[in-house]
Amino acid sequence: MQKNDKTITRAWCFYDWANSVYSLVITSTIFPIYYSAVAKNPDGTSLVSFFGFSVQSSVLFSYAVSAAFLIIALLSPFLTAIADYSGRKKLFMQLFCYLGSLSCAGLYFFTKETFTFSVILFMLASIGFSGSIVFYNAYLPEIATEDQYDKLSARGFAMGYIGSVLLLVFNLAMILQPQLFFISPENTSLPPRIAFLTTGLWWFGFAQYTFYHLPGNVYQRKPQGNWILNGFRELKKVLSQVQGLPMLKRFLLAYFFYNMGVQTVMYVATIFGIEILHLPDDALIMTILIIQLVAIAGAYGFAFLSGRYGNIRALILAVFIWIGICVGAYFIKGAAEFYVLAAVVGSVMGGIQSLSRSTYSKFIPGTTTDHASFFSFYDVTEKVSIVLGTLAYGVIAQLTGSMRNSVLALGIFFLIGLFFLLFVKGKPLAAAASERAAAMK
Repeated sequence: MQKNDKTITRAWCFYDWANSVYSLVITSTIFPIYYSAVAKNPDGTSLVSFFGFSVQSSVLFSYAVSAAFLIIALLSPFLTAIADYSGRKKLFMQLFCYLGSLSCAGLYFFTKETFTFSVILFMLASIGFSGSIVFYNAYLPEIATEDQYDKLSARGFAMGYIGSVLLLVFNLAMILQPQLFFISPENTSLPPRIAFLTTGLWWFGFAQYTFYHLPGNVYQRKPQGNWILNGFRELKKVLSQVQGLPMLKRFLLAYFFYNMGVQTVMYVATIFGIEILHLPDDALIMTILIIQLVAIAGAYGFAFLSGRYGNIRALILAVFIWIGICVGAYFIKGAAEFYVLAAVVGSVMGGIQSLSRSTYSKFIPGTTTDHASFFSFYDVTEKVSIVLGTLAYGVIAQLTGSMRNSVLALGIFFLIGLFFLLFVKGKPLAAAASERAAAMK
């Protein structure tokens, strides 16, 4: 297949446009606010019952995220190996996309009476989102040449931020001015639930453009025999290749720790604003919009820095900034400081995510066709770091009684990630390609 085809690369980026609404509406804004409101008891407490267990709603939220990503971390290596062997990467991507988008749409029925069921739907939506991403990421080295990885990855994230902001603005208009949408202002639960429904439909609908244009079987594989058995053999082969790529392993170790901080901040920032700073809903929404809009420039900005100074140096700068963010969050007191911190978060959030994806792509052997299997190691690293990060955040908050201590602990994760990142030696693309080729011999 010819690489850098504009139709295919546009379709690939469009999946970011489709699925990023989940990250914004469900992960960061309307769902956490609605979740906290539903979980609030008449006496002002936030203890909820989940399968008979009483737990703080904020702690349950972080545990639900942890459980969802633990499940996908366990499944990902085996499913990607089967996908590589069978040439059905797009099929697996579609299945996870439909699981996530339909579960998201099902949150329309989230009420106090359906609390436990809705938390399960939230977990399924998270599994669908993260499961589809590993197969989506694996397309990057198949549809573009190496010199285009950083720009294309940044473009995908930027499209995701733009699309998600557009849908969020629509949903906010419905929540703030329900009468314009023929909804009674007294029915305060309906607009947020419609937002969950529109998020699922947006994700499902726009993904069809991606699925129509992305190639289904790039290397024209014709599997024979037992797919599952041969998938395990494929995974074993890729694992042996990973063992011979020291820079790839070092990068994954660094990524594990700094991503633990990045993803946890993304998942709990809104809950932090509600529980610690007691910010009103409109202030929280404004904060998230600031982050999204600044992140567009951040993604392209770090792509520029990587082209000028190298991927690793650009990532080191981003991690330094994240450490400062954690320290600042510990001392933050009011809404104005929260806005400033949000702008800083936005400047590095898109950059560190898009650059991490493209940097990992450059460490993958140029001769391999098992891109989904290689990206499963990246995905497992990401998901396990999310599990441990959100779990640590919840446990520290529960034991100490303050989420400020949890935020400070995230700074330690970034510091460890920075330490390991210093040992990843950045090289020119040609030299890196030669090293990878030598490792394959």
